[in-house]
Amino acid sequence: MTELLIYLDGKFVPKSEAKVSVYDHGFLYGDGVFEGIRAYNGRVFKLKEHVDRLYDSAKAIAMDIPLTKDEMTEIILETLRKNNLKDAYIRPIVSRGIGDLGLDPRKCEKPSVIVIAQGWDAMYGDLYEIGLTGVSVCIRRNAPDALSPNIKSLNYLNNILAKIEANEKGGEEAIFLDQNGFVCEGSGDNIFIVKNNKVFTPFTISNLKGITRATAIELLDDMGYKTIETNLGLFDLYTADEIFVTGTAAEAAPLTKFDGRSIGTGKIGPLTKRMTEAFEKITQSTGTLINK
Repeated sequence: MTELLIYLDGKFVPKSEAKVSVYDHGFLYGDGVFEGIRAYNGRVFKLKEHVDRLYDSAKAIAMDIPLTKDEMTEIILETLRKNNLKDAYIRPIVSRGIGDLGLDPRKCEKPSVIVIAQGWDAMYGDLYEIGLTGVSVCIRRNAPDALSPNIKSLNYLNNILAKIEANEKGGEEAIFLDQNGFVCEGSGDNIFIVKNNKVFTPFTISNLKGITRATAIELLDDMGYKTIETNLGLFDLYTADEIFVTGTAAEAAPLTKFDGRSIGTGKIGPLTKRMTEAFEKITQSTGTLINK
């Protein structure tokens, strides 16, 4: 089997040779940003939006990416071409770069740019047909005034701790609350509920401004459902008619059980089914062509 090629600071190198320094601040402190992007059927879905968010995250941590957005876009596409991938998950990463053991980012001369692309199956396998089990977790989402969840940073320990707790509780997805007890998001996706034929989702001040989330809102709008952004509590999840989560890796997935309670009928709801089908259709037919 041919080894994957990874873009690493201007060169394409075999996966086994793609290495960074132990003095890289991305490794030492999670000091950097990344994106998760999907390619479907020879097209990269929402590529511009993902690149824009990558640069927004970098700006938020006062880091200058040493490439233009057009250059970054071409590198992402070329990584797919080099690996002959048409359906893939793509991970562009920008770390602060090599510094010393101190915290001061001024010691890092130049950010390091890495792009990984690999084949990707459905994240939740056959659970898309029967629904995920979600659990609320004790670990709270990062507070916006501490480390903004809007920054897609390399420091994902908050998410990992939530995932560990979900694993222990037997859930496929962890649902975060904030310090006030409001629902934020999953460990790797945004959350929506349907109640009385209306769709609700939390504000993004305490969760990632998801690109799949925005896509779902557009699709729902096309169906005649205006998504209402509001504060939600656990009660709203327990009593929802339907729940679904959205994310680049997760795509659009139904959640049919939460904290030991069946959601609605305990089966995938009709609106969730329509939305997930519409999402699959749009990902297979739109996006930036890999080979022009």
